[in-house]
Amino acid sequence: MTEQQSSAFDAVVIGAGFSGLAMLHHLREIGLETRIVEATDGVGGTWWVNRYPGVRTDSEFHYYSFSFSKEVREEWTWTQRYPSGKEVLAYLNFVADRLDLRKDIMLNSRVSSAVWDEETNRWSVHLVDGRTLTATYLVSGMGVLSQPIYPDIPGIDTFTGERYHTAKWPRAGVDLSGKRVGLIGLGASGIQVVPVVAEQAGEFYVFQRTPNYVVETNNDQVSAEWMQYVRDHYDEIYEKAANHPFGVAMEPAEYSALEVDAEKRREIFESKWNDGGFHFANECFNDLASDVEAAELASEFIRSKIREIVRDPDTAELLCPKDYAFNGKRVPTGHGYYNAFNRENVHLIDVKSTPISEVTPRGLRVGDTEYELDVLIFATGFDAMTGTLTAIDIVGRGGRILRDKWAEEGLRSNLGISVHGFPNFFMSLGPQTPYSNLVVPIQLGAQWLQRLLVWARRNDVERIEATEESEKQWAEEVHRAGGATVMASEGEKAGAWFLGRNVPGKQKEFQVYMGGGQVYQEFCRNAEQDQYSSFRAESNPQATGN
Repeated sequence: MTEQQSSAFDAVVIGAGFSGLAMLHHLREIGLETRIVEATDGVGGTWWVNRYPGVRTDSEFHYYSFSFSKEVREEWTWTQRYPSGKEVLAYLNFVADRLDLRKDIMLNSRVSSAVWDEETNRWSVHLVDGRTLTATYLVSGMGVLSQPIYPDIPGIDTFTGERYHTAKWPRAGVDLSGKRVGLIGLGASGIQVVPVVAEQAGEFYVFQRTPNYVVETNNDQVSAEWMQYVRDHYDEIYEKAANHPFGVAMEPAEYSALEVDAEKRREIFESKWNDGGFHFANECFNDLASDVEAAELASEFIRSKIREIVRDPDTAELLCPKDYAFNGKRVPTGHGYYNAFNRENVHLIDVKSTPISEVTPRGLRVGDTEYELDVLIFATGFDAMTGTLTAIDIVGRGGRILRDKWAEEGLRSNLGISVHGFPNFFMSLGPQTPYSNLVVPIQLGAQWLQRLLVWARRNDVERIEATEESEKQWAEEVHRAGGATVMASEGEKAGAWFLGRNVPGKQKEFQVYMGGGQVYQEFCRNAEQDQYSSFRAESNPQATGN
């Protein structure tokens, strides 16, 4: 669509992924003239950007989708239990079309800065191509995992072969047939890459620094009967996910891992391992995320599974995490990950005991050994939670930039939604929002903000922002909740991005709220019931009301 050089709106939303689409729909519902500005040339956010081999959801389809549109629920058909990236992207495009959102989405519109104007009480959103939009409300829907990072390795720019980051994979794809391929990074993306590239590459070298506890699963096809059951019970499924600590439609675990005998414990572990994926993490025992001793029992079970699956004992031991316990990092799912290391063309290289010394024009040097490569893949993750927000200049009252505030004060927000000093600026999945299946807090957050802005208009409230006291209290609650988890001790050992440990120089603090999604939603409900007293609300004496 064509926009004028300067355009005025009620709200501007940055990003056209899950968050942006949900925000646009809900803000339009209450009559706000809203525009999404999207840096790329397509709808989908993370799912438009990430198209690397093997990309798919970690969450099952029936709770990785919106519940707010009956039309979308009834008309969209999922085909896989864990949808591929291509299928999720198609779903988001279907949502955009079915809800007629495209007319309010500006593609190829990258934001360079957003500046609050104290006199006009409006945000000026500046795009890199010179256009400017103004809005009463500015909403970040930029996502939590879309600011890629590269490792600091000498010679990284000297490699003369093909070089790719999983977050910047060519849209046309990459032909890896018969090539010598190296992979650096074994987080969630790298774990998905391994079994697919293993089948394509001639020789595949996987450079591992820190092994993961991968919960294997299978990807069943979604039958017509299964899909109809989900349609018939979607409200019930969504309610279960919304009331679960991790936003999944699963049953709460009945026992502590420490209160059952070894035989019963093995039986439960085995059952949930066979169910696959997050069922193991969430349905085995109720203390795997809160008690290191319990988590270590899960750790040893997964190590036993690795030793069963991987035929070479030395490779199996390298794949077994020993330095931290299960739940010390975000738990990734695997689709044939461990089995891939049984292939003769797959080579696991330990770069913890002997680090990568440099990238060379011909490949990668580990100690004194050079591995010659045709292709080098970086699956080295993201500057999570804060990276997208600090990559642009978001300028609040007094000319203060958001990244400077957080650098000086540490992460500060009220509920991960609003920041003191930045009036009428709101975040979907901002830092300090729940560790969760993300679609649930995205939808609930959009609906909460919708109600806040209805309240603001009815009460002639012109500016809304977190109070300093609310930021202090929420930081304390985030710290308290995080400190009660396994990650408090084990995340540091594992280099967990939840603590910012994957980015050199990033301040160590919990990037997410670990107290449970259902607890977080109770905080949000309390703020609403208290008439948003934890937010600084300023009325306009000139206003006439709504």
